[in-house]
Amino acid sequence: MTKMTRRQFIGQTALAAGALNATSLIDEGAAAGRMAPMMVSTWRHGKPANEAALEVLRTGGSPLDAVEQGIWVTEADARESSVGIGGIPNADGAVQLDACIMEGPGHGAGSVAALEDILHPISVARRVMEQTPHVMLVGDGARKFALEQGFEQVELLTEERRRAWLAWSEQNAREKAENPRFSHDTVALLVLGANGDLAGGCSTSGWGYKLPGRVGDSPIIGSGLYVDNEVGAAGATGTGENVMRYCGSFMVVEYMRQGLHPRDACIETIRRVASKDPLGFNLDIHFIALDKRGRQGAAGCRTRFDYSVTTETSSEVLQGAGTELLQRTVP
Repeated sequence: MTKMTRRQFIGQTALAAGALNATSLIDEGAAAGRMAPMMVSTWRHGKPANEAALEVLRTGGSPLDAVEQGIWVTEADARESSVGIGGIPNADGAVQLDACIMEGPGHGAGSVAALEDILHPISVARRVMEQTPHVMLVGDGARKFALEQGFEQVELLTEERRRAWLAWSEQNAREKAENPRFSHDTVALLVLGANGDLAGGCSTSGWGYKLPGRVGDSPIIGSGLYVDNEVGAAGATGTGENVMRYCGSFMVVEYMRQGLHPRDACIETIRRVASKDPLGFNLDIHFIALDKRGRQGAAGCRTRFDYSVTTETSSEVLQGAGTELLQRTVP
């Protein structure tokens, strides 16, 4: 591929944005009307979370309840190495969890970061939203709050992850810590209720073998997650530093506010970030989006980005727009 100059890239991105405003690249689902309830989540491991969220809605729970209990599924799955129990620890061997939750009605939000010894950080984030005047609690303060709220202390470092950490610690720590290959299994879950209300959540153990206290985009409102009940919701996964510098999820929602289809909004957000960042399309960032009309979409900086979509009639893993489409020149 011929290397593109920065000026050429920005010019082509502007042309692409104009074309996307005129017509959507794809319309997954809602051409004939709202498909609600609907759940959209990151990666294949989001599918069981979606299905649990749907059951919550079927039994009368709210979209916020559905987000919380859907994410419980992933947090409690020790096979998932970057969420909840069994998450890859930091450089000191401690599992530190980040999470946030946000509702459309009332624009409420809560988050926790660098939380240790608590199985469900998504629920602690909800308690922060509902039981305190704050949005975010971190570290020991978040852990103390969780214990005061009745959450149990849990050993999050499984034997498998402990052995892997010991093997890692015997190698070149700096080289491994600078490799983001462990950083992209965050679960972000967006829910559209039958009444049109939106909610979202995000949960992760973060960058594997990170520096203790490192916090990525996942618990930061506007970066890892953003919900606007009048427009839609978006969530992120990937290398958090590359999302949080640009308020990525907020940007996706703002593109939807301008009229873009959710998939196009994800594409344009990545294009815009790539036009500013020295890494270009090598950012390792991925977005999912769901709008008020029940349309959904996703895009990511890799050849294949899998995400999960569940409705009353189907539950499947789809492929979001990848690098080939992101870099396509629009005449």
